[in-house]
Amino acid sequence: MKRLVLAGAGHAHLHVLRALGEGRWRGVEVVLISPHPRQIYSGMVPGWIAGHYRIEECVAPIPPLARAAGVRYVQGAVVGMDADQRRVRLADGRVVAYDLLSLDTGAGLALEAALATHPGVLPVRPLESFVARWRDAHAALVRDPGSRVAVCGGGAAGVELALAVAYRLRVETGSEAPRVVLASGDTLLPGHAPGVVRRVRTALAQQGVELVEARVRAGRDGLETLAGGPVRAQWIVAATGVRPPTWLAGAGLALAPDGFVAVGPGQRSASHPQVFAAGDVATRVDAPRPKSGVHAVRAGPVLTANLQRALAGRDPLPYRPQRRSLYLLATGPKEAIVSWGGLAASGALAWRWKDWIDRRFMRQYQKPAGD
Repeated sequence: MKRLVLAGAGHAHLHVLRALGEGRWRGVEVVLISPHPRQIYSGMVPGWIAGHYRIEECVAPIPPLARAAGVRYVQGAVVGMDADQRRVRLADGRVVAYDLLSLDTGAGLALEAALATHPGVLPVRPLESFVARWRDAHAALVRDPGSRVAVCGGGAAGVELALAVAYRLRVETGSEAPRVVLASGDTLLPGHAPGVVRRVRTALAQQGVELVEARVRAGRDGLETLAGGPVRAQWIVAATGVRPPTWLAGAGLALAPDGFVAVGPGQRSASHPQVFAAGDVATRVDAPRPKSGVHAVRAGPVLTANLQRALAGRDPLPYRPQRRSLYLLATGPKEAIVSWGGLAASGALAWRWKDWIDRRFMRQYQKPAGD
């Protein structure tokens, strides 16, 4: 019997579990390794912060999904692997061998050392830790009306989080005083159309978010710009770029120039045919795309098919990531901004669209097949 190891419970692997729940793969033992018994969906976290969702609505419970799929769940974090020996190593020292491996472990957060050690920093990765720490930060922000929070990162995640925090504080405290700053770096929402950026600027102003369009570093009062300008904040939400997991450097796999696993059109490793990878841990060397959950979700079906084909000794099917991705950016209240290529729109209808998509996506993993 062959052993398929699924390392990580990211979006693509959730699809594999769902497929296994609908029909087992004969002659295959499947093992899922994940550090937490639930997977938090990042797309709904700003809505949770804003008060629109309970956290239970934003998570996929892993053990029920694994049981329904006939998959053995191993709770643990991958901290190393030997691609030539076909083994992965867990944080507690356990070693798991495989015949076929699929990596969907996500990425780390690119954070400068001084900021990483700031007592008030809240890195958004890993999400499980962020959610736990945000509860404490939120309670402190509500208790102390003079405290402030800074969000570092000018991408979609940073924008949504800054707007969600500002909206929640204004609703709960009744105060219009600005308490949130978004440090966007040199560019706000890189890769998005000018019309989208204009709407985001308007939303930030409406929610009282101060925008600092400069790179920042840890400072005496929270943050400071590289020119030395102070950005006062007791709490710092770090939504900066991603970095490869540190253990990848010694895994023996071919890596892309950005340090992530180099994969080809079928999500198969460029160096080891018995290894596949999807989500943020992988980079398509033939068609690089920004790290985004959108691409991980889209890769789920083709990854599922290609794992089955690899187990049967067949070549993988090619998959071409879409050139443009639909983004629905939550703006705090139940409104959102649509970003699709050069198209921009906003309002309550966009929020209802986003809410419908997110809830539909999560429902398929919150009720395992056969339940």
